Amino acid sequence: MLTAEEFYETNSVVDNICRLNPDLLVEPCQHILSYLRGHSKGVDSGEIYDMFQRAGVTLDHESLENVVRFLLLTFRSAGKSKVSADELVSRLEKGSNKWSKESLQVLHSLWNENGESVQVHQATRDLLSVGRIVDMQWKLSMAVSSDTCRSLNSPFVTILLKIAEPSGKINQKALEMTVPQFQNFHKQMKEMAAVMETV
Repeated sequence: MLTAEEFYETNSVVDNICRLNPDLLVEPCQHILSYLRGHSKGVDSGEIYDMFQRAGVTLDHESLENVVRFLLLTFRSAGKSKVSADELVSRLEKGSNKWSKESLQVLHSLWNENGESVQVHQATRDLLSVGRIVDMQWKLSMAVSSDTCRSLNSPFVTILLKIAEPSGKINQKALEMTVPQFQNFHKQMKEMAAVMETV
């Protein structure tokens, strides 16, 4: 159940969506659906903002961000829930009574055309998703006792990784390395970074 504030925010976003003529509403939706199908790396709200300005739509940047976020969450949720175009429109109508018939027709048509490929891509992404490093800290210490160091008072490096799992949970992993192992790790990271720049 939506709180009063969430209901007001939803209605405000829906009002802004319904201010767009159907042809203009298609554009941000196509950007979002392209991203959700894996055909682009993201949704460029700056490009959408410029397009709206050229079309004479006066939405401030925050309102546009809210529209893009709402449409992105709507389509992503529909993809994960594997809903049909009719179910999508039904859910939108339950969430707000401010929807125009034309806007709902645009969303219905776009989801009818793209929904299946979004669902397939979302399912694949969920299967292949891995954690993402959100923080990394390291420190150099001296070994007092260790299974890998031959002599005491040998330097070693401790790395603490914070990893955001696909579920949203953040886990911590600690690694201990000798200085030569750390140097090799550093070299491999540099090589990976160089390869990623060429992609």
